[in-house]
Amino acid sequence: MKKFLWLIAFLIPFFLMLYFGKETFYIENELAADDPYNYHFVLITEEVGNDYWRLIEKGAKEAAAEHDIYLEYIGPKVTDNEERLATFDRMITAGVDGIITKGMNDPEFAELVRKAASRNIPVATIDTDNEQSGREFYVGTDNYRAGLLAGKTLIEQTTGEQRVAVIIGLATAQNQLERLNGFEDAIAESDRIELVDVAESNITELGAAQATYQLLKKHSNITAFFGTSALDGIGIVQGIEEMRPRERPYVIAFDILPETLTEIEQGTIQATVAQYPEKMGRRSVELMLEIYNKKTVDSIHFTDTGIVDASHIHNGELIVPVEEGEQP
Repeated sequence: MKKFLWLIAFLIPFFLMLYFGKETFYIENELAADDPYNYHFVLITEEVGNDYWRLIEKGAKEAAAEHDIYLEYIGPKVTDNEERLATFDRMITAGVDGIITKGMNDPEFAELVRKAASRNIPVATIDTDNEQSGREFYVGTDNYRAGLLAGKTLIEQTTGEQRVAVIIGLATAQNQLERLNGFEDAIAESDRIELVDVAESNITELGAAQATYQLLKKHSNITAFFGTSALDGIGIVQGIEEMRPRERPYVIAFDILPETLTEIEQGTIQATVAQYPEKMGRRSVELMLEIYNKKTVDSIHFTDTGIVDASHIHNGELIVPVEEGEQP
């Protein structure tokens, strides 16, 4: 009797496992058969919760939906180059139809681009390029030109001697270095502006605030700041308020996140370099599709940049369109 009960106890879960396993497998097959998507593209983000990258995702998914493309948005929770490279490798192994990712100045990145190409998977860079990697195309800001534009704006909007500090997102990121180089070349044309120091924010608001605080402790004569990544301007304002709440150094930021527009309207940030991440996301998907349609695609596609100040904003909203390279 005990053996019989033991046998029943074993068989019941066994048959249930077979049944539900069959049902699960059937559902997956049914979904695969009804799958409406023509292609599966992947957008590998710098970090999934970043507001700037969410805008890139938004534009990419809108374009994908219009062309029956499944767009997967994936990446590390916080900036982690090793995890991003590992994700890149997994997507190649999974056999997706196209990969859109931030370019990296890393030999492993170029190796993965070549690996993808060997499996007929086109790779595009977005936001940051690595032209030597063999990627199919780049979509994003001309970052050197954006830095140049920021430097010229600082010259035009200030008077007298200015001692400026730069908060850079990551000193290893190509796009950040290009923005810094453009900025340095612009201010080099003015005898009254001096670059006193550069510090990293690690692409976080808190990091920018801490870097600003330390820079103000180290250099008591700083009169201006430039932040080269999306959260730097907001963090710079916080650092100034913590260290010198009664002073208002000139601040030029990067990107048009809602918080940045609010700070501009309140007068704590004087201007920001506007780039258009939604357009980047949309264009990257459209160009990837053109590759599958056997069309010739240029290797570089620069998206718009411009300067936004208080004259472009009302109640926290951007009300005046900013043209390429436009000065306020």
